[in-house]
Amino acid sequence: MKQQINKTYHEEAREIPVVADVDVLVCGGGPAGVGAAITAARHGVKTMVVEKLDCLGGIATAGMMSHWGGSSSSRVMQEIFRRTKEKREIIGWKDENGCGINSIAHDAQKIVLDEMAVESGVGILYGTSVCGVGIENEKVTGVIVENKSGRGFIKAKVTVDATGDGDVAYYAGVPFCLGRETDHKMQPSTIMFKLGGVDYSCAVLPPSFETLVPTAKGELQALGKKILPFPAGHVLLYQQPEDGTVCVNMTNSLDTDGTNAESLTRATIECRSQIEPIIKFLREYAPGYENCWLMSTASLLGVRETRHFEGVERLEKDDILTAKYYENWVVRHAFFNFDVHNITGPGLDKTGVQQEWRQSGTYTIPYGCLLPKKIEGLLFSGRNISGSHLAHSNFRIMSVCIALGEAAGAAAALCVKQNKESLKEVNVKDIQAIVGSHKY
Repeated sequence: MKQQINKTYHEEAREIPVVADVDVLVCGGGPAGVGAAITAARHGVKTMVVEKLDCLGGIATAGMMSHWGGSSSSRVMQEIFRRTKEKREIIGWKDENGCGINSIAHDAQKIVLDEMAVESGVGILYGTSVCGVGIENEKVTGVIVENKSGRGFIKAKVTVDATGDGDVAYYAGVPFCLGRETDHKMQPSTIMFKLGGVDYSCAVLPPSFETLVPTAKGELQALGKKILPFPAGHVLLYQQPEDGTVCVNMTNSLDTDGTNAESLTRATIECRSQIEPIIKFLREYAPGYENCWLMSTASLLGVRETRHFEGVERLEKDDILTAKYYENWVVRHAFFNFDVHNITGPGLDKTGVQQEWRQSGTYTIPYGCLLPKKIEGLLFSGRNISGSHLAHSNFRIMSVCIALGEAAGAAAALCVKQNKESLKEVNVKDIQAIVGSHKY
């Protein structure tokens, strides 16, 4: 007789300790979380950031992204650039290698972000995941976390959700759309990796899907689509601060649901399985890569898109195309393109635009995109703000996310210091005075 397995397990209710009581709790230590935590702490409120990994920076460090793409008015980002380059003695950064200041020396940047957070007075808790929220009268009062010490509750006057996937907002019951509005499909995921042994004197460095690279053996993008294992197939290569190194953005996994553990596991294994054939391909077909070798791989899967939450306001594609100016802006000078990776294969999606990008200027993001409609005590920050699928493909870039973090950190600090009952009561002009001047 076949034994029947119970489909559920009953966990007994238990008391959990309050492990911290802060003014501002930032959940997630990626670019948006870094911007939020540093800004809030520098504005004089007790601030803590919880991060599931062992470093700040998210995709910029653990995710081994090649560079900070796009642009925004973020001063914290500029400080990160300057301070990372000042570590040239330990990373071997040479100005003559032609590498831009927005390129990322990953391990040095981890050190810089620790220093900036600690100097600003941010409390950091690594190895810590969000697993629930406390809510009273439709107001978030803190977050349930779990780590090696067990489960605990962190009380906070304001919580900033900088988890990327919006885990706090999800636990709080904020309505959302998963992926694009028409079919809930999401952009593919990627594991970045770094190569050594690249000959800069002749190396090809295609920076976009639309960059064609003629070689003696054929056009490189076409060769990639023909030879590399599907769904890999595009060629994106970026020079790095360390001599002879290149970051590779070429692994690809389709139909990844970044809110599902099994899907994330499948995507991670699939992307890693593509690294060896990609290196063999580059050695054979890419000039300058004949003697390249694998230095390191990212410890964080690059998930581009998951939940889009409903806010007081919503950023649309046309707001970006027309460079709309919002009087209640909290981010300005934002600029990127519709970077929609192909949802059905390698390369650029048909809705994505890069070479033929036609934007009339930089755009702004209004405060309402950071505010849930009903839930109080909570701010969106980063790629989980209120915006459409196409708008998200633009504002998800790290330079805009860190500016969104600064805005959230400023709003949170003001709410606490001014004893506001609601984040909606914070005067946007006061937020602008902080993120516009950065005089802490």
